[in-house]
Amino acid sequence: MGFNEEQSTAGQNRSRRRFDDGGLLVLWIIGMAIAFALMFAMLHQLLAGENTTDRRETPPVERAAVVDAAGETSQPPVVSARSAVVMDLASGRVLYEKQGMERVYPASTTKIMTVLLGIEYGRLDRMVTVGGEAIGVEGSSIYLMDGETISLEDLLYGALLRSGNDAATAIAMEIGETTDGFVELMNRRAAELGMEGTHFTNPTGLHEEQHYTTAYDMALLGRAAMVNPAFSVIAGTKSHTAQRQEGRDPYFYNKNKVVHQYEGGTGVKIGYTKASGRTLVASSERDGRAVICSVMDAPDWFNDAYALMNWAYDNFELTTVARGEVQLEKIPVEGGVRDTVWVGTRRDVTCLIRPEERERMGIACAVTEPIIAPVRRGDPAGQLHIYVAGEYVYSEPLYFLEDVEEVR
Repeated sequence: MGFNEEQSTAGQNRSRRRFDDGGLLVLWIIGMAIAFALMFAMLHQLLAGENTTDRRETPPVERAAVVDAAGETSQPPVVSARSAVVMDLASGRVLYEKQGMERVYPASTTKIMTVLLGIEYGRLDRMVTVGGEAIGVEGSSIYLMDGETISLEDLLYGALLRSGNDAATAIAMEIGETTDGFVELMNRRAAELGMEGTHFTNPTGLHEEQHYTTAYDMALLGRAAMVNPAFSVIAGTKSHTAQRQEGRDPYFYNKNKVVHQYEGGTGVKIGYTKASGRTLVASSERDGRAVICSVMDAPDWFNDAYALMNWAYDNFELTTVARGEVQLEKIPVEGGVRDTVWVGTRRDVTCLIRPEERERMGIACAVTEPIIAPVRRGDPAGQLHIYVAGEYVYSEPLYFLEDVEEVR
């Protein structure tokens, strides 16, 4: 009886161990299945994230990255902007781009074009009598009065520094006679600058569905404006006192904090509407290097621009491609007292490059042929094309550097 009890107890223990082992196995299998299911769900969410996540809250990874001479990658900063571009002012080379061709609304950065056209088509000392559509324009204002007389120059300062919509409208009416006529000039100039993703419908930037642009186009516009000496003076001014009639506020403070805060900040314009979000075209210069930065629909607009410009200065250096008035290449001449003529550029040609690109720069002299004597020093000779790592960057005009008389 004792033996049977002992045998029975041992059998029960073995059965319990088999059950315990089997139960643990089942639990392990169930646990692994749950883990795989969770991993699959997480993977699916990551893969689908691009379609389900608000791009403004989780910006896509920027495409730009710089590999330094030591082979280490210098990643650009992550910015809040929906789209952004950093451009070399001298060459127009894009140093950084995030959704640069995506359609956005420019808001008051529009006034860069308005002021540039005011300078290109107008006389800064001309006195303008204000009236009509320029009175009582909604939004930012310098509070023009009907019949007020003010110089075009002061209107330009009022539009760019104070972002006066009434000032911008007065400029448009002075230059284009009507705002519609001025808008035609705006779109014509945009086409000349290669702003293929831009269409203007007003001189102020007040929201309209068909008034749109891109971050790349605004960088192009900022570059064109800042190489204009008169524009760059206005854009870089921290405050301006206008000559206005008694009782009118003459003090225009620059709302663009870039010129007040950023080391080397030189311009250019801020903007905001509910539809556009915060927009900024910024410019700066350090150690002979100048950049344009556009950030569009950027909740952290100024910090975005500062971080991107800092990154550009940290990772790109200035190189001189050609010296002004220095002989670059001999070109054949027909019918002259000499068989060749030297060509070159009038000014130094520079470009921002990465350190490791220095040995991969190239130039090509494209001259209109045949060259027939007589040739005069300073006459246009063609184009100097600049390449970096086999990629075309930009062109500069070539000129004849000497006279060649014809054979008589």
